[in-house]
Amino acid sequence: MEPGRNKQIEVVEEAHEEQQQQQEHAPAAINALRRLRRSSAPAPPADASAAAATANGSGRDSCSKMRLRLHLLILCLIILFLVYNMASYQHKQTKLEAKSRPFDTITVSDKVSSKVSKRSANRVGFLPHGIVEPYSDMELKPLWLTRSAQSKDSSQKDRCLLAIPAGIDQKRSVDAIMKKFLPENFTVMLFHYDGNVDGWNDLPWSKSVIHIAASNQTKWWFAKRFLHPSVVSMYEYIFLWDEDLEVDNFHPRRYLNIVKSEGLEISQPGLDPKLSEIHHRITVRKKGWSFHRWVEGMAPVFSRSAWRCAWHLIQNDLIHGWGIDYKFGYCAQGDRTKNIGVVDSEYIVHRGVQTLGGPSVKRSHGKNNDPLHQKTAEAQQQMRVKAGLDMRTKVRRYSRSELRDFQKRWERATREDRAWVDPFARPRRKRKRTDRQ
Repeated sequence: MEPGRNKQIEVVEEAHEEQQQQQEHAPAAINALRRLRRSSAPAPPADASAAAATANGSGRDSCSKMRLRLHLLILCLIILFLVYNMASYQHKQTKLEAKSRPFDTITVSDKVSSKVSKRSANRVGFLPHGIVEPYSDMELKPLWLTRSAQSKDSSQKDRCLLAIPAGIDQKRSVDAIMKKFLPENFTVMLFHYDGNVDGWNDLPWSKSVIHIAASNQTKWWFAKRFLHPSVVSMYEYIFLWDEDLEVDNFHPRRYLNIVKSEGLEISQPGLDPKLSEIHHRITVRKKGWSFHRWVEGMAPVFSRSAWRCAWHLIQNDLIHGWGIDYKFGYCAQGDRTKNIGVVDSEYIVHRGVQTLGGPSVKRSHGKNNDPLHQKTAEAQQQMRVKAGLDMRTKVRRYSRSELRDFQKRWERATREDRAWVDPFARPRRKRKRTDRQ
């Protein structure tokens, strides 16, 4: 039994020794493990002040970045605000231009821009460009196609327009004018300032002309409202005549041939000096001459381009048109000394009948002189003057007032438009200098 017991004691002692050895080696392993962890961890800052400096630097960087972002945000907001204001201003200007030019779809600025921007700028609503028809005319159209309509359509080239204020008392002189112009492929408009349209129905040509009625309105009032350049753009020349003209020595086609050959943009026929009422001696016919330079307001003839300018010259509220004939030179499409003239070989008689403002003494000449009628008219005139009903005096007084207003507007416009240059100012200065020398 002793040998087995001794073996058990030896085993126990060996186990005890191993346990003691393990306890001895355990602190060394733990220390080695700690040293390994310290070597793998990041090195701490040298001191506390260095760590604080690092923290402050990172904070400053973040603050500067925030401020930069804030400034960029404010700048973006300002740019958006400016863009919005510019867009809204342009939109308002476009609306104002559309109201001031309701018929125009093509402007001078559009011609300068590129093709793409031109097409987009000229777009009318959502219409495709091919369907847009910006111009019109005064041609009467039949309800169904006839042979006469076909022949008329084939002769649409070189058409001209004649517009005349027509009172029923001047029916005979207007009829004589129509017989001269209608056979020459003219479109005719009658402005009935007395409101009487039915009184013309007995004339054979009455249904082939355009009748517009408005009581006590002038030729220039009608022209401003019914002869817009976009409406009459198909006509090569526009005749804007008074009704009290005699055309025995006038032929429209010969007149137009002279106008075209001489390149006249604004013209008028000469006046017979013996039978006409003369306002400006320069409009009197000169015998043996083909034409000379000047145009008055009683019988002007405008080219298409000149009328576009003259229409804008007519003031909407100054209905008598006094003074505008002095400014026709600015619508002559160039040198007014060459492009404006009076055609002497085709001349007329201006009877000077005063119609607006009530009846007045009518002058008659030559064979048409009726002493009894003249005495009756003079007696009626004297009665009106005594009764204080001479409306012609009021009309002329108001016309002179409009002339002063027109002159003031012209002077103000030339003064305020700093980009405008008077094309006729320099030659005058040169003449003055040469005169002084």
